Order: sequence, then C-alpha cells, then structure tokens
Amino acid sequence: MGLRFGTRRSDSPWVDSVWTCTSEQVTAMTSVAGVRWGLVFWEQAGQPYAGVTGPETRAGTAPVPEGATFTGIEFAVGTSLRAVPTSTLVDGGIGLPDATRRTFQLDGTRWETPGPDDAEALVERLVRAGIVVRDPLVADVLRGGRPGVSERTVERRFRAATGLTRGALRQIERARTAAELLAAGDAAGDVVAKLGYFDEPHLARALRSYVGRTAGQLREGAGGAIALDLDQRLTS
Repeated sequence: MGLRFGTRRSDSPWVDSVWTCTSEQVTAMTSVAGVRWGLVFWEQAGQPYAGVTGPETRAGTAPVPEGATFTGIEFAVGTSLRAVPTSTLVDGGIGLPDATRRTFQLDGTRWETPGPDDAEALVERLVRAGIVVRDPLVADVLRGGRPGVSERTVERRFRAATGLTRGALRQIERARTAAELLAAGDAAGDVVAKLGYFDEPHLARALRSYVGRTAGQLREGAGGAIALDLDQRLTS
C-alpha cells in the first residue's frame, strides 16, 4: 500500500499535467524537487480542502493525509497567479479558504471544484478572468527564442515568473528525468551519458539533492512512498 498516482499530460498551453492520487496506509512521503506551481484539491474523512503548491528546490520529507484522495493541476512553466508571486510559493504553498466539495475560493471569487476530466475548463475560466497570467518573454525563452533585451533582464523576469533561475530549472528537470529513466530500468552509466552528467557520482549527488533516492533505490522501486509518478511504481 502507499500512494497510487495517475498522471496525464495536457493539451492546454497553460497546463503541464493533471494528476490524481490516493493515499493508503501511508503518512509520510519523499517530496521531490519540481519547477511548477499548481492547484491541488483533496478530501479526507469527508472534509474537502484546496491549496496552491509552489516549486520545490530540493527533496525532503512531507506528511501525507492518510486515506485522502487528491486531484492536482500542474501549470506550465512561466504561468503564474496574478495575486500571488510565484517567488513566494517556492518551497511552500498556501491553503485556500472555505473549500467545499463543490467550490473553492481563489482571488476573491468562488470557483467550481474540478475533477480530473474538467481541470482544463477551470483553467480556461481562470485565464479569461485574468487570474492566471503568463509573461510572453519567458514563454519565448522557453521555446528557444532570443528576445531583444539584456541577459540580466531575461533572468530577472524568468525568476519573477517561475520563482527559479534558468540554471536551477534545468538541474531539477534533468534530475527528475534521470529518476524516471532509472525507474524504467536504465543503467546509471547510460543515464549519465544520455543526460550529460559528468560521471556517476555527479548523478548520485543530483539524485540525493533533488529526488531523495539513490540510483539503486529507483531501479528497485525501494525507499518508501515518493511524490513522483514513476510508471505507477509508487509504493511504501
């Protein structure tokens, strides 16, 4: 028993993925570094909750509400909430008040609580209302563009939009990809070559810092519950 995840990619330019999770007989998990902010909705013992999650810069241990069911929306890098700077969400988050099974409150307005199949419809409404926004310069940089402003300006706006530097974002994403490859059975040496790590100790340090697992643990599916959908291998 442990965490049972389901994740799907989204066709929306505003959303990276939509996920669901059920916790069974687990009260703590390894949290994994991530570069995106999100909305999460969950219910435990008949009580509904809602919150905003932020990017995470390191692995750690986080409590898990036992017997809870979750629906989450991971937003595309470069999007943000109008009223909440992403930088204030890094390694944290905020609870949303007065959540019910049907509605939640965000930016002074009540919204219908989404299920996994209508998450994009909620996001479209938030975008139309101007509550979820995006810096076009950051979006251009992420597509490989070269905007006609100084590198310092690019870095400042990138950090304002994402809460992270471009270097930190690349390192975190690379470590998560490494974890996925290792969990799928790739050898550590192959992952080093594929992802451009200097050597296996370099990979090991990245995994320890950003994923909280060794290469062996990822290959074996060991180490306890983890907040990463490794091909449905999340068990405690």
